[in-house]
Amino acid sequence: MNGRSAALILVVAMMGSAGETRGQGFAGLGSDAQGFAIPERVHELTFPKDHEAHPEFRIEWWYVTANLKGQDGKLYGAQWTLFRSALAPASKAGFADPQIWIGHAAITTRERQYVGERLGRGGVGQAGVEAAPFRAWIDEWTMSADDNSTSDPIANLSLKASGLSFSYALDLKANGPLVLQGDSGYSVKSASGQASYYYSQPFYEVSGTIEVSGKPITVSGNAWLDREWSSQPLASNQSGWDWFSLHFASGEKLMAFRLRDDKDGYISANWISPDGRTTPLTADQVHLTPLRTTTVDGKQVPVSWRIEIPSKSLDVQTQAINDQSWMTTSTPYWEGPISFNGSTTGVGYLEMTGYR
Repeated sequence: MNGRSAALILVVAMMGSAGETRGQGFAGLGSDAQGFAIPERVHELTFPKDHEAHPEFRIEWWYVTANLKGQDGKLYGAQWTLFRSALAPASKAGFADPQIWIGHAAITTRERQYVGERLGRGGVGQAGVEAAPFRAWIDEWTMSADDNSTSDPIANLSLKASGLSFSYALDLKANGPLVLQGDSGYSVKSASGQASYYYSQPFYEVSGTIEVSGKPITVSGNAWLDREWSSQPLASNQSGWDWFSLHFASGEKLMAFRLRDDKDGYISANWISPDGRTTPLTADQVHLTPLRTTTVDGKQVPVSWRIEIPSKSLDVQTQAINDQSWMTTSTPYWEGPISFNGSTTGVGYLEMTGYR
């Protein structure tokens, strides 16, 4: 779901400890909206305005995952994420600004997960987002438009980040339209009606260079950008999620998520055609079955899955590029590239949170 790791860190950072949030849904995301704005189904997303931050909402993120292949023939993954969380529904100048910003970056190889994290405050220029020309940043990490000639300021992006023993500089070029998730961008997250605004750009082609342990590697591949914001996206009994973004060999795409709770959980998905047309799928149309678990950071985490959508003749099994794709950030979670085979083949990304 790409309502995803933003909360992991953002809300826990604000509230002080995970123990304070367990009765309020995963990482506090089921807590009361406390005067913040709430997504409404009738709202229409507007671009490029909605590429910017929405300080009246409590939680927001700009989230890129990339499946890459190096000139060395090996598979890699890259992640770039900027999270915003508000202590109050407002923007102010200087350190009085109630906006907290957090950045996550990673490179995944078959042998290792390289992870970096940045923390920042709003109002002082350390982090932020601008829509036109588009730029999102925290410290020296940037996601910025490299071509302002298009009508969509995020159609062509430059992505840069670095951490201990890794860095990357990637160019992203979209060959398809923005995709509105859920009901025209209104994405329901629980039977109780919690929701977010959610759109994606799943059609990026990627080229550039990664560097791991001092070795530069030329890479190419596919990337997926998720944008989401809300103030109370989860129900209080939801413990975490399993989120998939898949690129099929046919050019089609799939976004699917399962929010785990103390009953049957909540599943939603969106089938995306090569030209960007979408087919929303309900829980009874999508089957997500864990096949294999492994121990990650002392937790049993399902790293292989079967995904079945009979109406689309889809039946695939996923495999992680690296079972230990653990984000060792302030609040840790599993995030990494996957491949799959069965009724079709392809690559994608998997994120899993809330496993204990």
